[in-house]
Amino acid sequence: MSERAAARTATLRARAEIDLAALRANVRTLRALAPGAALMAVVKADGYGHGAAACARAAVAAGADWLGTATPQEALALRATAGLPADVRIMCWLWTPGGPWREAVEADLDVSVSGMWALREAVEAARQAGVPARVQLKADTGLGRGGCQPGEDWAGLVGEALRAEAERLIRVTGLWSHFACADEPGHPANAAQLTRFREMVTYAEEQGVRPEVRHIANSPATLTLPESHFDLVRTGIALYGISPIPEVGSPADFGLRPVMTLSASLALVKHVPGGHGVSYGHRYTTPGETTLGLVPLGYADGIPRHASSAGPVLVDGKWRTVAGRIAMDQFVVDLGGDEPEPGAQAVLFGPGDRGEPTAEDWAQAAGTIAYEIVTRIGTRVPRVYVNE
Repeated sequence: MSERAAARTATLRARAEIDLAALRANVRTLRALAPGAALMAVVKADGYGHGAAACARAAVAAGADWLGTATPQEALALRATAGLPADVRIMCWLWTPGGPWREAVEADLDVSVSGMWALREAVEAARQAGVPARVQLKADTGLGRGGCQPGEDWAGLVGEALRAEAERLIRVTGLWSHFACADEPGHPANAAQLTRFREMVTYAEEQGVRPEVRHIANSPATLTLPESHFDLVRTGIALYGISPIPEVGSPADFGLRPVMTLSASLALVKHVPGGHGVSYGHRYTTPGETTLGLVPLGYADGIPRHASSAGPVLVDGKWRTVAGRIAMDQFVVDLGGDEPEPGAQAVLFGPGDRGEPTAEDWAQAAGTIAYEIVTRIGTRVPRVYVNE
């Protein structure tokens, strides 16, 4: 049995190449699809795994009006370190009691409020900071997660917010909600949620709320439900060139281009006989004499273990399939007798226009969605930005 170790001159074990020109083009495409609305670039979860700061800067440069994060910590980091223009609006929505409300108020963030406890903490933070809090009231129109229930709960929250606004402790800057089934065009829940959102917005405005923005559209609604665009669309996964509704259309069908290309350098290429077990549990056995390639990425890097014996990889111009189980740090592909040099590039996914698999291909192999594939790529994989 012969083997060839990877060259010591190899610079990177693996890399996630982030094409910022593609991201900027995606922003322009999405803005054109909602010409009457502002655009929020959602950069939560470290920009869906792409790097929040770099993607935020690129999105703003291409015309994004707002940035969105889940946690206040993400938003505070953007405001403090991303080098963004001071007038860029940043919104965050996933709060728990005792969160950094005062810091958010002082950083001029828009904070989401779904219930009375959150409004009271925002008001107290504004008192301490000596400046009004920018508050967006979230309505639960049918998703059943965050957001205030319609009826008495909504009436109570709106009334309390208006009293705080009259005291100049807050400014109600937005009314918003989130779809449950926008990735299923034609689902009856979409029309029902739109109706409920209009009703809840109308009630708040009749009571005296004058929001800067009203918004409910996420990526799939931005692409397929123009009546949901209102004043602002919140684009997340589509910003990164991944279709949120692959059953309806590919990224190219929507004028989008995937931003991330994940690749690694082969760490080893070796000859093995037929009947040779591969990786833990010997779930794969070589059907005959062949060559194996060792890809130095594993589930600790975010490669889904559920894609064992199924994940596609482009090596030496050919699609290969993960042979056996994906381990913590590495997995194997059967090269079928081909002998690429150690250090040769193994491309797990990218835009697909050079023959490589896509994040959607990996999602299908793992029984998940492409959102998870890109977002879970870990910090051991350096992000390499191109076309800045």
